[in-house]
Formats: sequence, structure tokens, C-alpha cells
Amino acid sequence: MIRMIQSTSAAHAQAYYTSALSPSDYYTSDQELPGKFAGKLAARLGLTGDVTKEAFFALTENRNPVTGKALTPVTKENRTIGYDINFHASKSVSILYALSKDDHILKAFEQSVFETMQEIEADAQTRVRIGGADTDRKTGELLWAGFTHQTARPVDGSLPDVHLHHHAFCINATFDEVENKVKACQFREIQRDMPYYQARFHKRLADKLQELNYQVRKTDKAFEIDGVPKEIIAHFSKRTNQIGQIAKEKGITDARKLDELGARTRAAKQQGHTMAELKAAWKQEMRALTAELSDDFDKALRFAQVEASRTPEPEQSVRHSIRHHFERVSVFPERRLLATAYHHAIGNSSTTLDHITDHFQKDDQIIRVEDRGRRMVCTTVDVLEEERRMVTLARAGQGQLTPLYRDAPVLNLDGQQAAASYILTTTNRTSIIRGVAGAGKTTLLKELVPCIEKAGKQVTIIAPSADASRGTLRDQGFKDTDTVSLLLSNKDMQAKLADQVLIVDEAGMLGTGQALHLLEVATEQNAQVIFVGDTRQHSAVTRGDALRILNTVGGIQTAEVDKIYRQKNVDYRAAVEFLSQGKARDGFEKLDSIGAIKDCDPLSPHTELAKDYVAALKIGKSALVISPTRQEGEKVTASIRSALREVGLLGKRDHAVSKLSNLNFTEAQRADWRNYKEGQVIQFSQNVPGAKKGSQWSVKTADDKAVTLENTDGKALSLPCDRAQHFAVFQKEELSLAKGDVIRITHNSFDKQDKRLDNATMLEVVSVSDKGDILLRNTASKVSYKLGKEFGHLEHAHCITSHGSQGKTVDRVFIAQNAATFPATDLKQFYVSVSRGREAVTVYTDDKTALLEHASDMGDRQSALELLAAKDLHIEHALQQERATAHLLQQEKNIEKSISPEKHRIDYELEL
Repeated sequence: MIRMIQSTSAAHAQAYYTSALSPSDYYTSDQELPGKFAGKLAARLGLTGDVTKEAFFALTENRNPVTGKALTPVTKENRTIGYDINFHASKSVSILYALSKDDHILKAFEQSVFETMQEIEADAQTRVRIGGADTDRKTGELLWAGFTHQTARPVDGSLPDVHLHHHAFCINATFDEVENKVKACQFREIQRDMPYYQARFHKRLADKLQELNYQVRKTDKAFEIDGVPKEIIAHFSKRTNQIGQIAKEKGITDARKLDELGARTRAAKQQGHTMAELKAAWKQEMRALTAELSDDFDKALRFAQVEASRTPEPEQSVRHSIRHHFERVSVFPERRLLATAYHHAIGNSSTTLDHITDHFQKDDQIIRVEDRGRRMVCTTVDVLEEERRMVTLARAGQGQLTPLYRDAPVLNLDGQQAAASYILTTTNRTSIIRGVAGAGKTTLLKELVPCIEKAGKQVTIIAPSADASRGTLRDQGFKDTDTVSLLLSNKDMQAKLADQVLIVDEAGMLGTGQALHLLEVATEQNAQVIFVGDTRQHSAVTRGDALRILNTVGGIQTAEVDKIYRQKNVDYRAAVEFLSQGKARDGFEKLDSIGAIKDCDPLSPHTELAKDYVAALKIGKSALVISPTRQEGEKVTASIRSALREVGLLGKRDHAVSKLSNLNFTEAQRADWRNYKEGQVIQFSQNVPGAKKGSQWSVKTADDKAVTLENTDGKALSLPCDRAQHFAVFQKEELSLAKGDVIRITHNSFDKQDKRLDNATMLEVVSVSDKGDILLRNTASKVSYKLGKEFGHLEHAHCITSHGSQGKTVDRVFIAQNAATFPATDLKQFYVSVSRGREAVTVYTDDKTALLEHASDMGDRQSALELLAAKDLHIEHALQQERATAHLLQQEKNIEKSISPEKHRIDYELEL
């Protein structure tokens, strides 16, 4: 992998050099190799050869080590000194390097690092602020000090593990040829594109190792060399495991904080061990782990006769990346698409980086648009056509229907009559009711549906999720509601829509594909479609924010329902109103003013939340705990279960049952045999040859010939990867349950008595037997369910994500929003989470300033239509600028001509 760590002061950079970068005493240790200066700026300044302490310190103090003068024009005490871009070899690569008798692996590694750094350097930029400008200009020059290290930091006094890695410390300086001076570098774009550089580094190194006759296999994040025993890889990961354990204990998941943790827990270097001594010790440890290790293990592995496997060609890798990403988004950065294609091609050195890039650039299905002059973002012809078709169908239905009423009847509504009147009198086939969270959309529907039926129309109500349709809507009295997917797959349901009315609740969670199919059905059946939802709440997991696109791009009229009833407290309601209007700062400040945002201890961020939650339950309040990420939710759950157990609301004894965690593979990932590992569980959603719908199978083996499955009866089956839409992939884990736990069903299923269990249903654990049989109860309906130990499709629901909370209403809401969750934080998430409560909300965070910054991000996903519109606007703006410039130039010429006609005559004659 590659990590990029910022250094924010000269003192910090110098301490880092002393503790982490500089070589140990060369006379007693050769674990680390001498540092070297590199980069075009280094050559320009005359910095060549080995890195010295004096030169490095001078650079960190913004001094040119050669002349002693200031390096860049501005020197501040607290400024970005530079970035440590560190490259890490896979553990198997490091191990084989330790076992090899020459330095061929080291050369391949260092060459891959240098070539990648040259690519990073080519993208270097500087800020341009002269004459009121506010842009960035490419410079293509960097200066870095490169250090190759061969060991990891020691753990608990043991010898250091073998770990081949390289630190390229980039000084914050570049040369601007236009201004003819050294200036500070703009690293923002380089940071953003780090996944791209990392993928190129991995692919480049893997190709070089294959050229050295090693066999490599792609992993989730990088690659490993085939044949290195798993026990040895695990054994030489002590430093990684140490950081992981500390991070787990402290609840750290953010990449930046993990890097900081690594620095804080860095042990002192061990001196006095030569590489020869360390290699001998490592080999002895390896032999103790496996009998397979011989003196010539590296050579035997390198030149082993291995049957060649099918590996991706350039077209396959590019198509994989497109299918993978555009399943869930409509617009995606070009370099992120390329990164996935590069990674997909690992294992085939004949498919080079250039082959993939060239094929990508020539793919006529990809539409590329420059985003504000900084980067290329992409969509595809298919995605654009899907959105265009959806908008066209919605527009074509405008003015095509006879209104239900000439004059809308007055209904028993408060603040919602205007929306009801619009729906009852519109001539448009497609219309939208946008109701903010807590505005009583369900109340509106309860009045609206009977009125539509009185006009002689049959009303069908559907929603995107089983929880919203068979759960929330049915609980509110709409007994025949069902899912969007069922309607789209059921021709009989579609036929019943002829000349009738279709209401789609929670329509903000529709993807463009589903919305298009619904409009096609409605057009075919001449049905009126009413989309009900909130474009500021969560959108679909699949591609496209359909409701927002129909409104903003398609121009479909929206009836607003914006009077909030849910929140009883005036200030709480005002905060939610601000958030519903996109006013993040106003909403945040209102919440803070009423004490709804609490500072929490970063080392134990969930203790107070758990105590407050339990206190609410004890006084009979309904409550919901929300966190933006599942990972943080698990930590919150641990704190809550502990607090519940202390007051006797959770059984003392835990029982271990199976839990199936959905890996959420895209179809592209499910079609690639390399993503399958022994023990994964496959569940079919449709009948396929040899397997019935709903059946579960375990992965036994996976290679380029077949992914072999086995069921509990011992029957074998080859996974039909070409039917990836018909199955899901799960990882089997263990879940601790006790009496009093709240669980959430994670997949549409049936219990032992064939009672239906809808995805996202929340139930209370009544008991767990010694055999693992689980008795559950719906606290609202009092219906009981029985599950076996191996049921699998359940998880703790003491804390849920904001996606899972959408549509729910409780008395009090508790939100765990510490820094680890900020990558998943935006205005949609914050608004949905905050608006669930009737009486109160409390947000627990360890950084209010950063939380507000992240919560101010709208979180809207750009559509292909919006991307192309932005491109047209950009082109039009550029043309306007060009015309304006041409006009000014012509005026100048006219003025100049009037002042000096003789000069123009002479110039003209000279031109002739």
C-alpha cells in the first residue's frame, strides 16, 4: 500500500527524520539503506547523492542547503513542511526478499517506487494567486528524500519483523517556470489521487515480480506471491497486529488516525543486528512454523512449474471497472476507474499499465468531462441514456391525464391541503410530493387515498424496501403495500395498474433504473404515478438519485409538505427545519445552543451515550441509537450491551450463534472467481441449475476453472458466475446473543414455522437455548418467531446506521458521531439521524468543528445529465470568455490604430 502523512512543522519533520527516516549506525547495522535525494527540483538545486542530516534539516527550515538562502518566498513557523509518501511491499514479498540470496526483489521494489514517484512528480502543482487569480498550475517538479527500510519496528523487545518499505519524504516546494521561482507545492490533487498511484505501484511491482518468474495473486487491496505459507505471513505481521489491536481497543478506524497511531507507538530502533544475522534468525523462525521451508525455498518457488491460469486482458479489466463502479454511481473520477482496472489486471504481466490506459482512453462507451479544470470525471453512454429515458418519459406524461377532480375537496389536513389539491387536480401522469422528515406524509396519504378511491380509482402503494412497505406502511394501516421490486417482476400486479393510481412512498431511495422501469410500466398501463419522498434524505444504494433528478433536471412539479409535526420541542423542531432546508450551520448551531451536541472522551467515546440510552429505556421512553458506519456501530453496541447488563436489562449469559455478513459484492465482483475464498457462503435469490432459490452453499475451492460449492448434504455445485445477479456472497461470523438483546433481520427470510421475516425488521430476544435456538418477539405486534443457531441473517440492533433509521420515529435519539465516522458524514446522514426523535436528540462527538464541516456537505451524487449540463455551461462560459477577450483585443487594436496608423502600416509591410 501507499500512505501519505503530512508533516506540519520543522520540529516535527526533524524529529521524524531522527526517529524514523535516518539510517542506524552503519557500523553496527545495515537494516536501513542510505537515503537518496531525488526529483527534478533536487537536480535543479544541485542536491544529489546521499541525504545528510544537515541538508534535510535545512530543507525543513525552508533553506536551500546549497546556497543557504530561503527556498520558497514564505517561511512560517507552523506550515506544511512536506509529506512522507511511504510504500509498503506485501508481506510475502518481504519474506521472500529475506530468504533470497541476492537483491533482485529489492531492485524490483525500488524501481517500482521510483517510477511511481516520477508519476506523482509529473502531477505536481503550485497555487497561482497573482493578479487576483485563484487557480493551480502544473509544475512537474518535486524534491524528495528517499529511504528504503528492510524491517518493521520491533514489538515487545522481540527482533524486528522483515518488512520491505520505502519513505519518500517530499519537501513542500516546486519550481514554477512561469514565475521563475521555487514556490510551495499544492499536494491536494496528489492526495486525492493516491488510490490511483497505489494501484499503479502494485501493478508495476507485480509485473516485475512475474518477470522474475514469481506467481502472484490479486488480493482485496494488493497482491501476494503464491506459495508463501499463510502461517509465515501471519507470524511476520507482529507490528501490523500491534497497531490493529491498539486501534481496536481505542476505536480508531480513520486512516489518518491509524497513521498517527503508528507513529505514536513506534518502538526504538534496535542496533547491533546486521541483515545477515536477522535473515538467519528469520529463517530459523520460519522453519519452526513449517516443514516446507528449505534453504532454496525462494529459488524453488521462483522457478516452480505452475500451470498458467486465465488472467484478465485489458478490455476485461476496463469493463470490470465500469460495471463495478457504475452499478452504484452515475458519475465517477477517471483515475479511480483506472485504479480499479489496474488492480483487476494484477496477475497478468502481459497486460501492462499502458495497455489498460490506452484501452480505457479508446473506449467509446465512456464519456469524459473536465471538472473545473482540475480532473476528469466520467459517465457512460448507457447511464446517460437511462437518465434521459427516465426524464423523457416523465415529461411526456405532463398534461396527458384527466384530473381526478375539477375542484379539489377540502380534506382534514393541517398544512398539507395544497399538496393534496395539486395531486387531486393535476393532469400530469407523474407528480412528486416532497415531504420533509416529520411533516406527516403518512397522515397526508391516509386522507388522500380514500379521496382518490372515491373518484373511482384503485390505489396501489409500494416502497423501495420491505421495511418501509411491509413494515412501516402496513403498521400505519395500508395493508396491501409491497415492494417496488415485486411490482416490477410481477406482470399481474402491473396489469392491475391500468388507468389506476400508483403511489411510491420513500421514493427518494429509488435508483434511476427502478424509476425508469416504474415510469415505463405506468406509461404502458396509463397509470398516474405519485412519488412521495424527501430528496434531502438518503438516496438509493444503486445508481442515481432519481427523485432529485426528476425534480431538478426533469422539471417535474413538486408539491411541498414542509410543516414539521414530529418534534414537540420548538428549538429541536427549528433545528430540523434548518437541516431540511440545507442550512447545516444554522441547524448545527441551534442544536448546540440547546445542549444537544455533547463533547465525548476520544478514548471512551460511547460511555456517556450508553448511560443516557439506558436511562431513557428505564423511564419507558422509546429510543434509537444511530451511527454513520457499521464499524462504529459495533463499538457502540459493545458499550450499550455492557450498560444494559449492569442494570439487569440484558441476560448475564451470552450464546454464540452464526451471523452472515453480506460482503455487498457488485455483480462485477461476483463474476470474478478471484474474489472467492474458502468458507464464504453463497445464497441464491433465484433458481439456478442445481440450486433452489433461498438455498445456501459454502465455497470449498476457487480457481480459474471453477468456484466449487458444497451444501450441508455434501452435494457439490459449480457456482454460475455468469448469473451473478442471482446470488449474494456472505462471510460467516459469530454473534453473541443474550436475553434482552435487540436484533435486526438482515435478509428477507422465514423462521422455523415459515413465518415471513422482512429485511430490517427489529425484534427482541426472548431466550436463547443451550443448542442455540433463538426465540424472538416483535414488541409492537407481540408476534413470536423461532430461529435456529445457523439462521445467520441477523445482527445486533442496539445501534443502527442512519440508512437503517430512515422512516423510523421514536421519543429520543442518540447519535454516535466521533471523528472515526466523519468519512461517512454528510448533510443527508446528519439530517436523517437528527430528525428521528419526537422529544429530544443528543449528538456525541469529539470534534464539533470537524463534524460541522463534514455535515455541511450536501451528499448529493451528480447525475450524468448534470455532468453534461455542467460541461455545456463550462464550454459556454469559455466561449463567452473567449468572445469577451476577442472583443477587448479588437478594441485595443482600434485604439492603437487610431493613435498610430503609421506604426500599423509599417507592421503590415514587415509582415508582407
